[in-house]
Amino acid sequence: MLSEKLHAAINEQINAELWSAYLYLAMSMDAESKGYKGVANWFYVQWLEEQDHAHILMNYLNSRDCKVTLKPIAEVRTEWSSVLEMYEETLRHEKVVTSLINNLAAIAAEDKDFASSNMLVWFINEQVEEEESARDMIFAVEAVEGNKYGMYQLDKELASRVYTQASPLATSEE
Repeated sequence: MLSEKLHAAINEQINAELWSAYLYLAMSMDAESKGYKGVANWFYVQWLEEQDHAHILMNYLNSRDCKVTLKPIAEVRTEWSSVLEMYEETLRHEKVVTSLINNLAAIAAEDKDFASSNMLVWFINEQVEEEESARDMIFAVEAVEGNKYGMYQLDKELASRVYTQASPLATSEE
């Protein structure tokens, strides 16, 4: 059984993951409207991944016989001045998510809830990847800043990014 504190915190995290998904969908739509189809694709994949993260947490609560409580998703920003600004906001946001995941891990550790601690290891590792990916994108965009052909090539490359279902979902639904 989860502690009330951890149960509530995971429900809050589900909402945070869905808000993240909504943010990345907004970024995808803004990039698409500006002609950056590859950037739009990159953020669309992020949208799908964030939904997976919420789904994993919902499955976990259900597996622990805890109620999932969905809340309204707060409004997100819908326009950015540049592709670079989108990725800079992505990195800032992912750092916030990392702190939220770390908080969940701290509560689980405090509760001596080893099952929850084990489940959260995947999210901790995922956040390392998320921050690294955002930093890599900032570096790539800065490398071609002011070079229209370079941005065109980067955008084409980003169009090839494909969604892969999060491993905890792939193994749980076989």
